[in-house]
Amino acid sequence: MGRSRYTITEPDKPHFLTYTVVEWLPVFTRPETVQILLDCWQYQQQQGLRLYGYVVLENHCHVILQSDALDKQVARFKSYTARKIIDYLQNKRVEHLLKRLRFAKRAHKQDRVYQFWQEGSHAELILNDDMMRQKLDYIHMNPVKRGYVEKPEYWRYSSAGCYFGCAGLLDIDPWY
Repeated sequence: MGRSRYTITEPDKPHFLTYTVVEWLPVFTRPETVQILLDCWQYQQQQGLRLYGYVVLENHCHVILQSDALDKQVARFKSYTARKIIDYLQNKRVEHLLKRLRFAKRAHKQDRVYQFWQEGSHAELILNDDMMRQKLDYIHMNPVKRGYVEKPEYWRYSSAGCYFGCAGLLDIDPWY
């Protein structure tokens, strides 16, 4: 079998990643669930993660990350955030989402009741400055293309504002 082009082959280099909720469920319409992601990234930054850009939409997020052990950081992020978000949904009794997360769990996963994230993270190695700029533009324009905001820096859950000189919800490592 050939190597997947979406495998983290050079974990110490920047990668563009996408994390998608199973069934594209709109979980990140609640500020509390988005905050779980932001808090986790902030903690991981204290552990050496470099965060160049991010956007969180209602059912997925895009990030550009770098770490000496990026594959491990990604696995920890997905595991931790899934557990915290499921706990939140249980505490708030959001049964319609919990029911879908229960249904989405793969049969071979006997160690859990719910599946939160889709498997994989669609990791793409950033090869050069042009590719980095293209991926940052893609991330930041996502809410604009969906018609949520007129300008990228208006989207609250994005690093776009940081690149326009505004304070963001999360510190980033600016690329340019």
